[in-house]
Amino acid sequence: MEQQIKIAAFADIHVTQNDKGKWDQLFAEISENADVMIIAGDLTDTGDEHEAEILAESLRACRVPVVAVLGNHDYEKNKHKEIRAILQKTGVHLLDGEAVVIKGVGFAGVKGFGGGFGRYMLSMFGEPAMKAFVQETVDEVLKLDRALAALDKHEGELTTIAVMHYSPLADTIAGEPTEIFPFLGSSRLAEPLSRRQVDFVFHGHAHAGVLQGNLDKVTVYNVAYPVLKKQGYANGYLILDVPLRPPS
Repeated sequence: MEQQIKIAAFADIHVTQNDKGKWDQLFAEISENADVMIIAGDLTDTGDEHEAEILAESLRACRVPVVAVLGNHDYEKNKHKEIRAILQKTGVHLLDGEAVVIKGVGFAGVKGFGGGFGRYMLSMFGEPAMKAFVQETVDEVLKLDRALAALDKHEGELTTIAVMHYSPLADTIAGEPTEIFPFLGSSRLAEPLSRRQVDFVFHGHAHAGVLQGNLDKVTVYNVAYPVLKKQGYANGYLILDVPLRPPS
């Protein structure tokens, strides 16, 4: 019989300073129904460390490992380092170019960035500001590749999951205005996912997007909280049965 673990995933919870206790019940419920919890960015609403402290307090109700990345909202006040430190003290695996192995699954995480998709991707040409925008994406791609490479030592023994905030393909942001596609993700993020044969990707950010898309053989899920609610996930999180690789 195939072994598997249950992954609970969501993103874009945008915790505010008025959310004290709001997420306690949800995290306790997930602890009963899943083996690992993923939060794919926008953990806070305005990037305030006090919002992170409220989230950290609620995470005490969670009794399963938590894997997370930061999102654009978490950078708003340039307090992302403080937010990271606060959440790491609770035991959250807050990934930014790093990888972690939990229960036979390898998780690699980055924030990601924008830049557009396919033949409409922005190129590193023109004004310095445009070059800097594209360079930010390239830097995130390199961090993602580094994180995935750290899992290579397991030589195919792990199911591999990438967690990011921005999308690596246009399919899961369909429904958003096309004018803002370049700010929702980039095809550049897709290259290491395909080359390193990642099994699943979870992202958020695109609140009006769709739940699922496919990148070659990689299944990509947009688990933004509003998307999940719209798709009928009443409690705002996705549960996925993730198969484990059989021992070699």
